[in-house]
Amino acid sequence: MAIKRALFNYVPVSRYSSTSLLKTGDKLKQTRIFSSQDLVDYSKVSFDANPLHLDPQYARDAGFSDILVPGMLVASFFPRIIATHFPGAVYASQTLNFRSPVYVKEEITGEVEATNIRGSKNKYMCYNNTGVVVLDGEAMAVLPTLCPAQP
Repeated sequence: MAIKRALFNYVPVSRYSSTSLLKTGDKLKQTRIFSSQDLVDYSKVSFDANPLHLDPQYARDAGFSDILVPGMLVASFFPRIIATHFPGAVYASQTLNFRSPVYVKEEITGEVEATNIRGSKNKYMCYNNTGVVVLDGEAMAVLPTLCPAQP
Protein backbone atom coordinates (compact mmCIF):
# COMPACT_ATOMS: atom_id res chain seq x y z
CA MET A 1 0.00 0.00 0.00
CA ALA A 2 2.84 2.40 0.76
CA ILE A 3 4.31 1.81 -2.70
CA LYS A 4 1.02 2.68 -4.43
CA ARG A 5 0.64 5.78 -2.28
CA ALA A 6 4.17 6.89 -3.13
CA LEU A 7 3.59 6.29 -6.84
CA PHE A 8 0.37 8.30 -6.87
CA ASN A 9 2.17 11.17 -5.16
CA TYR A 10 4.49 11.21 -8.20
CA VAL A 11 1.74 12.60 -10.48
CA PRO A 12 2.83 16.21 -11.12
CA VAL A 13 -0.25 18.38 -10.66
CA SER A 14 1.41 21.35 -12.37
CA ARG A 15 1.48 19.50 -15.70
CA TYR A 16 -2.31 19.08 -15.93
CA SER A 17 -3.96 20.87 -18.82
CA SER A 18 -7.42 22.36 -18.45
CA THR A 19 -8.36 21.51 -22.04
CA SER A 20 -7.57 17.86 -22.78
CA LEU A 21 -7.56 15.87 -19.54
CA LEU A 22 -8.25 12.15 -19.45
CA LYS A 23 -11.80 11.71 -18.15
CA THR A 24 -13.79 8.78 -16.79
CA GLY A 25 -15.32 6.97 -19.75
CA ASP A 26 -12.57 7.94 -22.21
CA LYS A 27 -11.41 5.04 -24.38
CA LEU A 28 -8.01 4.43 -25.95
CA LYS A 29 -7.79 1.91 -28.82
CA GLN A 30 -5.15 0.28 -30.97
CA THR A 31 -5.29 -2.50 -33.54
CA ARG A 32 -2.65 -5.19 -33.92
CA ILE A 33 -1.92 -8.32 -35.93
CA PHE A 34 0.53 -10.74 -34.28
CA SER A 35 2.86 -12.48 -36.75
CA SER A 36 4.55 -15.86 -36.54
CA GLN A 37 7.81 -14.00 -35.91
CA ASP A 38 6.22 -12.22 -32.92
CA LEU A 39 5.47 -15.66 -31.45
CA VAL A 40 9.01 -16.90 -32.05
CA ASP A 41 10.46 -13.75 -30.47
CA TYR A 42 8.10 -14.05 -27.48
CA SER A 43 9.07 -17.71 -27.05
CA LYS A 44 12.75 -16.78 -26.92
CA VAL A 45 12.26 -14.07 -24.31
CA SER A 46 9.70 -15.91 -22.14
CA PHE A 47 11.09 -19.45 -22.57
CA ASP A 48 7.52 -20.50 -23.43
CA ALA A 49 7.99 -23.19 -26.10
CA ASN A 50 4.41 -24.48 -26.02
CA PRO A 51 3.87 -26.12 -29.44
CA LEU A 52 0.36 -24.63 -29.61
CA HIS A 53 2.13 -21.30 -30.26
CA LEU A 54 4.81 -22.54 -32.66
CA ASP A 55 3.68 -25.67 -34.54
CA PRO A 56 0.65 -25.32 -36.87
CA GLN A 57 0.13 -29.08 -37.17
CA TYR A 58 0.23 -29.53 -33.39
CA ALA A 59 -2.34 -26.74 -33.01
CA ARG A 60 -4.63 -28.33 -35.64
CA ASP A 61 -4.29 -31.75 -33.98
CA ALA A 62 -5.38 -30.09 -30.72
CA GLY A 63 -8.54 -28.77 -32.42
CA PHE A 64 -7.50 -25.23 -33.32
CA SER A 65 -7.49 -23.81 -36.85
CA ASP A 66 -3.96 -22.37 -36.57
CA ILE A 67 -1.25 -21.56 -34.02
CA LEU A 68 -2.40 -19.52 -31.04
CA VAL A 69 -0.96 -16.23 -29.83
CA PRO A 70 0.12 -16.70 -26.18
CA GLY A 71 -2.41 -15.04 -23.86
CA MET A 72 0.30 -13.13 -22.04
CA LEU A 73 1.54 -11.71 -25.34
CA VAL A 74 -1.99 -10.49 -26.09
CA ALA A 75 -2.19 -9.04 -22.55
CA SER A 76 1.03 -7.08 -23.17
CA PHE A 77 -1.00 -4.99 -25.61
CA PHE A 78 -2.63 -3.01 -22.75
CA PRO A 79 0.47 -1.48 -21.15
CA ARG A 80 1.52 -0.53 -24.69
CA ILE A 81 -1.77 1.30 -25.31
CA ILE A 82 -1.46 3.22 -22.03
CA ALA A 83 2.23 4.06 -22.52
CA THR A 84 1.61 5.23 -26.09
CA HIS A 85 -0.85 7.83 -24.82
CA PHE A 86 0.90 8.52 -21.49
CA PRO A 87 4.69 8.12 -21.87
CA GLY A 88 6.26 7.32 -18.52
CA ALA A 89 3.14 5.62 -17.12
CA VAL A 90 3.79 2.98 -14.47
CA TYR A 91 1.71 -0.16 -14.96
CA ALA A 92 0.91 -1.21 -11.37
CA SER A 93 -1.51 -4.17 -11.61
CA GLN A 94 -3.63 -6.18 -14.00
CA THR A 95 -6.27 -8.92 -13.91
CA LEU A 96 -6.83 -11.15 -16.92
CA ASN A 97 -9.77 -13.15 -18.21
CA PHE A 98 -8.93 -15.16 -21.32
CA ARG A 99 -12.22 -15.55 -23.24
CA SER A 100 -11.32 -16.85 -26.72
CA PRO A 101 -8.19 -17.86 -28.59
CA VAL A 102 -6.30 -15.35 -30.69
CA TYR A 103 -4.78 -16.76 -33.86
CA VAL A 104 -1.61 -15.64 -35.57
CA LYS A 105 -2.35 -13.12 -38.38
CA GLU A 106 -5.77 -12.30 -36.83
CA GLU A 107 -6.48 -8.60 -36.42
CA ILE A 108 -7.43 -7.68 -32.86
CA THR A 109 -8.33 -4.37 -31.30
CA GLY A 110 -7.31 -3.48 -27.77
CA GLU A 111 -9.49 -0.98 -25.93
CA VAL A 112 -8.72 0.63 -22.58
CA GLU A 113 -11.47 2.58 -20.81
CA ALA A 114 -10.72 4.94 -17.91
CA THR A 115 -13.11 4.00 -15.10
CA ASN A 116 -11.52 5.67 -12.07
CA ILE A 117 -9.18 8.57 -12.65
CA ARG A 118 -8.12 9.10 -9.02
CA GLY A 119 -6.89 5.52 -8.78
CA SER A 120 -6.10 5.39 -12.51
CA LYS A 121 -8.08 2.16 -12.73
CA ASN A 122 -8.96 1.07 -16.24
CA LYS A 123 -11.18 -1.63 -17.71
CA TYR A 124 -9.91 -3.15 -20.88
CA MET A 125 -10.85 -5.66 -23.50
CA CYS A 126 -9.40 -7.05 -26.64
CA TYR A 127 -11.65 -8.28 -29.44
CA ASN A 128 -11.10 -9.79 -32.86
CA ASN A 129 -12.32 -8.39 -36.17
CA THR A 130 -15.67 -10.20 -35.76
CA GLY A 131 -16.30 -8.47 -32.43
CA VAL A 132 -15.66 -11.50 -30.21
CA VAL A 133 -14.04 -10.52 -26.89
CA VAL A 134 -10.83 -12.52 -26.55
CA LEU A 135 -9.48 -11.02 -23.32
CA ASP A 136 -10.73 -8.60 -20.68
CA GLY A 137 -9.95 -7.40 -17.20
CA GLU A 138 -8.87 -4.39 -15.17
CA ALA A 139 -5.57 -2.63 -14.71
CA MET A 140 -4.18 0.15 -12.58
CA ALA A 141 -1.67 2.58 -14.02
CA VAL A 142 0.05 5.57 -12.50
CA LEU A 143 0.14 8.35 -15.07
CA PRO A 144 2.80 11.07 -15.01
CA THR A 145 0.13 13.45 -16.35
CA LEU A 146 -3.58 13.26 -17.18
CA CYS A 147 -2.93 14.94 -20.55
CA PRO A 148 -2.69 12.31 -23.28
CA ALA A 149 0.19 12.55 -25.73
CA GLN A 150 -0.71 12.69 -29.40
CA PRO A 151 0.19 9.20 -30.74
